[in-house]
Amino acid sequence: MIELQTVQAKDRDLLWNINQKYLYEMTLYYDDPMDENGNYHYGHFDDYFLDPRRAAYFIYNDNVLVGFLMLCPYSNIGRNPDYTMAEFTIFPSFRRKHFAYDAAKMILARRPGEWEIKYNEKNSGAKKLWNIVAAPFKPEVHHLNEEETVLSFNVVEVE
Repeated sequence: MIELQTVQAKDRDLLWNINQKYLYEMTLYYDDPMDENGNYHYGHFDDYFLDPRRAAYFIYNDNVLVGFLMLCPYSNIGRNPDYTMAEFTIFPSFRRKHFAYDAAKMILARRPGEWEIKYNEKNSGAKKLWNIVAAPFKPEVHHLNEEETVLSFNVVEVE
């Protein structure tokens, strides 16, 4: 069963390490170089432990860490969303088991409001996931360029 666990300050190193692996995987879609220490730049990483408008969650399945997600309130399309999905991944060995879908639905249910989710058109898994997850909310589709799409939608609180 999928569970979301809020990342705490004590979990900083774990989040850093798994985010680096995620950023490496994203080089399939983005031309982001490593620095001299073999890390990928993530300018707002420390803000997840300082800014109350940002949040990060570990995704667990039956007490096994299977992924993570990071939220911020900053728009990709010049709006004022409550939440933007900054990062989201399920580790490769756990994919195709509906964990991403379950975790995405869970975070949307926990955080009603205006949402933005951006994906790269070349990332077929992300494109499929986010279009399925957002479909019930009738998202507006914004093409930032030939490669990036943003879905914007409102999640109404369910009682």
